[in-house]
Amino acid sequence: MATRHKRVPERNTRPPIERMLKIHNLLKAGSHPNATQLATELEVTTKTIYRDIAFMRDRMELPVVFESAYNGYCYDGEVGPFPTVQISEGELFAMLVAEKAMQQYRGTNFEKPLMSAFRKVTDSLTDTLSFNLDDLDQSISFRTSAEPVLNLDVIDTLAKAAAGNRQLRFNYRKPGARRAESRVVDPYNLANVNGEWFLFAHCHLRNDIRTFTPARISNMQPTGKTFKSPKKFSLEKRLRGSFGIVTGEKKQEIVIRFNELVADYIREKRWHPTQKQRNLRDGGVELTMCLDSLSEVQRWVMTWCGNAQVIKPPELARSVREAAQRILDTNKS
Repeated sequence: MATRHKRVPERNTRPPIERMLKIHNLLKAGSHPNATQLATELEVTTKTIYRDIAFMRDRMELPVVFESAYNGYCYDGEVGPFPTVQISEGELFAMLVAEKAMQQYRGTNFEKPLMSAFRKVTDSLTDTLSFNLDDLDQSISFRTSAEPVLNLDVIDTLAKAAAGNRQLRFNYRKPGARRAESRVVDPYNLANVNGEWFLFAHCHLRNDIRTFTPARISNMQPTGKTFKSPKKFSLEKRLRGSFGIVTGEKKQEIVIRFNELVADYIREKRWHPTQKQRNLRDGGVELTMCLDSLSEVQRWVMTWCGNAQVIKPPELARSVREAAQRILDTNKS
């Protein structure tokens, strides 16, 4: 009977492109490594090395040759930087802006892999770029005036549970409530909306999809159960009629007029996918949106300090007047 040899799994989990970069550097150094030496160095099989060498020669068009006199590989001629990434200055600039935007998550579990990926890309670029990355790094910045307080362990657990379809049990305190309730949820999506994190999950207590703020979650633990993500759930569809994250049942046309003092601020942003704008003769602007919840847009109108007038619906105008009256009553001298 023929003896079957059990294949020994490769221990190294280094991505192929990173492995080939290592081979590239060894060949440029002139050390003439052979397949066995490279396999030992990179902790893979010689079969993998042969495949990498063939890819570098045939697909990357690198002049890799086998030098019999040295019993190893080398480059036949001068070779420039490893052709890992072809990227334009505009694309690199966009990446730098994105990297700056990620700084709001310094210290979170997302920082290390994101920064590592960005640096790997920039380090593998050719030397032909005509601008200094460090100069741009000093000239672009992001700042937030109200940075959310994050419990990194909670965020990390929620993200992994949502990705792995793992059910969770935790205590949750609703806004304004003194006591927390025990909840069992199937986490569907951990979303960052306008700089704040929210968990969208099926709540078994309410038998419906609910939105949870991670900062009010405590005593979280897995139940040991998994769930099947519903195909019908779409975060984009769920939030289509909201002004932020709060959703409702009744779609309404929202019309708000802004005077000339704040009109430019309104024109300069896209506040909602359904919005339409109409310039007014007095320099103001009228904003129209279709929403199914009024609570968040009511608070937004209040932030314009009397420079915004609700035209419709009547219930939104009434809620703004009542909120303004409560402010007057609360701040009586």
